[in-house]
Amino acid sequence: MQFMVLASDSAVDVMAHGIFKYSFFGHEAWITTTHVSIFFVMLILIAFSIIGGIVIRKGAEVPGTFQNIVELIVEKLDGMVEGTMGRNAVKYRNYISTIFIFILFSNISGLLGLRPPTADYGVTLPLGIVTFTLIRFNQFKYHKPKEIWADMCSPLPPWLPIWFPINVISELAVPISLSLRLFANVLSGTIMMALVYGLLKWFAAVWPAALHVYFDLFSGAIQTYVFCMLTMTYVTNAIGGEE
Repeated sequence: MQFMVLASDSAVDVMAHGIFKYSFFGHEAWITTTHVSIFFVMLILIAFSIIGGIVIRKGAEVPGTFQNIVELIVEKLDGMVEGTMGRNAVKYRNYISTIFIFILFSNISGLLGLRPPTADYGVTLPLGIVTFTLIRFNQFKYHKPKEIWADMCSPLPPWLPIWFPINVISELAVPISLSLRLFANVLSGTIMMALVYGLLKWFAAVWPAALHVYFDLFSGAIQTYVFCMLTMTYVTNAIGGEE
């Protein structure tokens, strides 16, 4: 099975592959390269979190480099969430910060020779569904059924629900558009880099580093920011002006 897809000397291959199969309640299931990539990403993030927690709890009066990095990450993420969600930031800053770090590190994991987990739709779709669930939860929590019905019928009056089917389709498209945008952009970058390495082979030993800066670092960071920003915007709009 092919694991480091970008370093392959064979034909260009950007697909996720099964590594070994097992039986789960009588059904055949596979551990794929996506699962392995997620495992390594989570190991690194968990290790960073544990070390960061220890460093912060034992924070020196004059912080060192690592402590400064941890504090900077927390400060910037809190600022991003608060700037978008306002008073609702306290409730969601932990979740938004978590998915931001997970998506970002998943997007740039190609630099470690991994196939980015977010290049698999089975990873991005659940993230979109979680966002959709948060939207619906807050909508029903902070608004009465009459208000929700009026919103779903807008811009026409509630007694003329001509736009209701269109608005329903628009709402149901949220998790699909969120997940597809992230998946397609990461996968396209993976395909481009696989083509470079597959066609040039050992000639592509050094100079493609500039391409990694764009496809992995820049594009990965942009897609992470877009996903989290849309999530915060949708949830904030669902909450509305209620406390």
